[in-house]
Amino acid sequence: MEHLINTNVAQIKISGIRQFFNLVANKPDVLSLTIGQPDFHTPEHVKDAGKRAINENYTTYTQNAGILPLRKAISTFVREQYDLSYDADSEVIVTVGASQAIDITLRTILQPGDEVLLPGPIYPGYEPLIRLAGGIPVHVDTADNQFKFTRELIANYITDKTKCIILPYPSNPTGVTLTKNELHEIATELENKDIFILADEIYSELTYEQKHASIGIFSEVSNKTIIINGLSKSHSMTGWRIGYILAPKWLAEHLLKVHQYNVSCASSISQYAALEALTAGKSDPILMKDQYKLRRDYLLSRLDKMGLDTVKPDGAFYFFFKIPGITTQSFDLAVQLVDEAKLALVPGDAFSDYGQGYLRLSYAYSMETLVEGMNRLEQFLINKKI
Repeated sequence: MEHLINTNVAQIKISGIRQFFNLVANKPDVLSLTIGQPDFHTPEHVKDAGKRAINENYTTYTQNAGILPLRKAISTFVREQYDLSYDADSEVIVTVGASQAIDITLRTILQPGDEVLLPGPIYPGYEPLIRLAGGIPVHVDTADNQFKFTRELIANYITDKTKCIILPYPSNPTGVTLTKNELHEIATELENKDIFILADEIYSELTYEQKHASIGIFSEVSNKTIIINGLSKSHSMTGWRIGYILAPKWLAEHLLKVHQYNVSCASSISQYAALEALTAGKSDPILMKDQYKLRRDYLLSRLDKMGLDTVKPDGAFYFFFKIPGITTQSFDLAVQLVDEAKLALVPGDAFSDYGQGYLRLSYAYSMETLVEGMNRLEQFLINKKI
């Protein structure tokens, strides 16, 4: 009866990241730098808040949008951190991670045939959700533009079918982000167009030389911008599954309807842990970010010395690079690395066709692991006489 399955579902492929991770998982002695999950534990005081929530029987349904204290904490947090203004009562929705937030956003705004512009290479989680909502993903090659989705690139690809632009910055897989001026240029371009902006800012707390800027601060587009964020990366809470949506009231009302029938509400226990994280744990991301920056700087030095084609990451915890002189397809090259160097990196084509020829390296691993990984990569290049 498989022919009866929704064709949009049947055509979806498992994430290339997970495919490759599963492929190498049982190979002995392989050092993996594949998964984008913080290697830090959830802060103890946040875990304690979750335990208290259980002990105090905060284990029932909450309001669909989330407990009001958490929505107020989110509103305060984004105002202090990013100068964003969203009303806790009507413009903040707590979701089951950022992924669910993206899903319900796309299902709310897209109709069959609508086009969504997104930069390539890009995290593979968007395209399936666009297709499930009946939309058409349109990838735009950013490789020759330092992986930045700029005003000029966007303008060149807008058609009368364009319904949404996705801005996933800081970026997975490239680590690149956009400056305030670059975002303002995009806002100006879209000001008088009936096009939504979905800004996925899940890595906003992990930026290095510059503070994160959000396109939501610009009045030209604030009424049609949906901001996605959460605590998975900032507070190492991936398994707690807490994300959130920030949207103008008129739009949040529609998003909440889809959210309500999708999951009712996010986990009550996780919400109380998130409340602790965003109030008593505002400095927690700083401690992690300092370690990520040390790792980034070390890797940048090593990769440069190996002569690899890299773009310096501004945020997140990834490098996306090419090996000069090698024309092997990304997947085949990644398999060679596993077989010959016992090192696992994610093939670049997992992040759209525009990632072909690249490899993604995650530095959400200990410095000791990264040092060994670089030694193995360097020896691989020596053996290949590169």
